[in-house]
Amino acid sequence: MHIKDIIPGQSYACQFRVTALLDQDGKPADRLEVEDIKGLGLYESVGVLMQRDLEKELVRVKDQKTGIEFVVDFANIWNIDIVEWVSSPN
Repeated sequence: MHIKDIIPGQSYACQFRVTALLDQDGKPADRLEVEDIKGLGLYESVGVLMQRDLEKELVRVKDQKTGIEFVVDFANIWNIDIVEWVSSPN
């Protein structure tokens, strides 16, 4: 599925790649102390599409591993698919 083909109002997820400030474990550095930061690097994950801008060819993606939101260009997202939300039994 292509990003331009998604239907507003439905939930979608994708794999994505961004350049980010990473910690020693290769995860995005979010509110870390200076000594925990490794430096810039590529980060790949799976995230839920939150918003898209067709004119600028950008999407806002919420990473499912960290909960961090990233702005990603269309060229760095792939494997877009519909999300089927399932509630876990209590």
